[in-house]
Amino acid sequence: MKENAQSKREARIRRRVRVRKKISGTAERPRLSVFRGNRHIFAQLIDDQQGVTLVSSSSLKLEAPAPEEGEGRKCAIARAVGAELARKAGEKGVTSAVFDRGGFKFHGRVAALAKGAREGGLKF
Repeated sequence: MKENAQSKREARIRRRVRVRKKISGTAERPRLSVFRGNRHIFAQLIDDQQGVTLVSSSSLKLEAPAPEEGEGRKCAIARAVGAELARKAGEKGVTSAVFDRGGFKFHGRVAALAKGAREGGLKF
């Protein structure tokens, strides 16, 4: 079982590297990087030219909102993280970003985070 988990992790890292070859963040249009763990989800807006994180948000300190109809608890939390990130980005004057799914499939919590960021006013 451990070998299978290790190979899944390595496959995700290979996908992440493949995606990162194609996208890069700037000060005007930073990279929205997502990491999805078993319990929490993390998102950052990164300016790759300067090598700095402009804004970050995670589910660690966030209140769990009520899920929408047909939505699970973790997806509701991910949507709230995306909305919080978009709110913080708006305060910094960032309106658009490049989405970096971090090697994860674009569904479930990753898609919910993107939906929350779009609802919060971030364009990508």
